[in-house]
Amino acid sequence: MNVLPAQLTALAYLVAAVCFILALKGLSSPASARRGNLIGAGGAVLAVLVAFLSESLQHLGPILVAIAIGSALGVPAARRVAMTQMPQLVALFNGVGGGAAALVAALELTERHGNGAAAAAAGGFTVLVGAVSFSGSCVTFAKLQELMTTRPVTFPGGPVVFGGALLAALALAVGIVVQPAGGVLVLLLVALALVALFVGVLFVLPVGGADVPIVISLLNAFTGLTVAASGYVLGNTLLLVAGTLVGASGTILTRLMAAAMGRSLTSTLFGAFKAGTGAVAGTGEERPVRSGSAEDVAILLGYARKVVIVPGYGLAVAQAQHTLRELAELLEARGVEVLYGIHPVAGRMPGHMNVLLAEANVPYEVLKEMEEVNPELKTADVALVVGANDVVNPAAKSTPGAPIYGMPILEVGEAQQVVFLKRSMRPGFAGIENELLYDPKTMLLFGDAKASLTAVVSAVKTL
Repeated sequence: MNVLPAQLTALAYLVAAVCFILALKGLSSPASARRGNLIGAGGAVLAVLVAFLSESLQHLGPILVAIAIGSALGVPAARRVAMTQMPQLVALFNGVGGGAAALVAALELTERHGNGAAAAAAGGFTVLVGAVSFSGSCVTFAKLQELMTTRPVTFPGGPVVFGGALLAALALAVGIVVQPAGGVLVLLLVALALVALFVGVLFVLPVGGADVPIVISLLNAFTGLTVAASGYVLGNTLLLVAGTLVGASGTILTRLMAAAMGRSLTSTLFGAFKAGTGAVAGTGEERPVRSGSAEDVAILLGYARKVVIVPGYGLAVAQAQHTLRELAELLEARGVEVLYGIHPVAGRMPGHMNVLLAEANVPYEVLKEMEEVNPELKTADVALVVGANDVVNPAAKSTPGAPIYGMPILEVGEAQQVVFLKRSMRPGFAGIENELLYDPKTMLLFGDAKASLTAVVSAVKTL
């Protein structure tokens, strides 16, 4: 028996949809991101409650068990995940969403056979794209977690195999629209899911390095589209609205990230199939670099007029954001102007560095985006690069064919002196060497970023 009348159900769904829109608005800025996240979560809770109160649920027990199991797995995972592993968690959650939408659509088609070609088309689309999103997200997780190589994976005839599998999936989806008898429909759905899973793997394997977060965003858009399509199959307006919001925002984010990388989306996805991969990780030669001590770095920073700090993934790995803020405050107390240069794809996802530095209470106004900070680097005495590599690598401008060629970078080489805090000479996520490391004006301080920054802080205090 339904507890809520239809009018209240529609009103509650409208309120939930507004919450989702406000959540997206809040997530557009680090200052309002937490509030936006809470508003979105509140809208989701409201939507679930309305679903329980407005529908005659036939399998309440299994539903509650599934919710309990999901909560037991999801809450600890979300609370314990390190900031460095957040993109992997996003990839997994995104994949689960796409897979769930595909399963729901498949079950709905088998139980409500005969609802028309439109519903069948939406269901086939959901199974196809949802399965692609699920398997593709699993591969991106494996790449980011370094369970497999982060480089593009290609093989002879790869484009042909991918194209054939995609055509086969489309043919199976068309077969579902024809709405055959129940047993045949089930076989078509199973075959479509399996082929689509294969397509998802082939879709992501050729992507590597810093392009992986772009694919995560694209797969997130795919998941949104599957949720919207499943909303059509189920006749649920809120799913349609929420899925459309996720699909649209994911598409916009994907385009922005591709632009930040200085390439088209097709080049990002299929560029590895082109002959040649450009620069690779080193030449095997031992080349001299200028390394220094914490005291050397402290002298450069302490007597500078302007310092631009460029944070990267290594800062997040070392959890050194608080120590970095302490160093910046010491320099400011000495009259040094300190700015932070934030690249759009620094870390593993957009906003990664902004959130990390916000944890350390770094003022938002000193966080400068790439377009703002590049002119400042020309007048900077020191550029301090903490755990970043690809986003400052000159190969993006000077080496055609390199994986990052064409990507706009932070022009740290324009500063009078450059200091890199690195664990080793190992290349960045893109797997290519950074010639700036061998520049005579570059000094390297090797070690864990937190330990190195702590030593520099102690040295600055003694100046």
